[in-house]
Amino acid sequence: MPALTAARNTPEQAGNRLYRFPIKAGATIHAGGLTVLDANGDAQPGAVATTLTAAGRAETGSADNPAFVNVRRGVFRWGNSAAGDAITAADWGKTVFVVDDQTVAKTNGGSTRSAAGICRGVDAAGVWVET
Repeated sequence: MPALTAARNTPEQAGNRLYRFPIKAGATIHAGGLTVLDANGDAQPGAVATTLTAAGRAETGSADNPAFVNVRRGVFRWGNSAAGDAITAADWGKTVFVVDDQTVAKTNGGSTRSAAGICRGVDAAGVWVET
């Protein structure tokens, strides 16, 4: 398909933003925490690992239903890492990485961290991340 030469009506599809996942055996997920999925599709709190997929923010926690967690996708503010791994405004649009269930970092920690999502802003309170 050739490049545009005039305005285009580009369709957009609004997707579901709330999902339900089984909780990994032994995991404790707190409502409001950064939630990730393991290779089996089981939810757990964000942690340093290279095999996890960011799912979003836990809307319910393990205490609400020990078998399942409701997770919302969107843009959420997480804590910023420190020192050389701190995310800045220059990182807008770049991939940021999971440190734990409330913190993200600029780097993959020497190939030890999974992607948390895309940086959509930084303020004094933290980093806005799209998952």
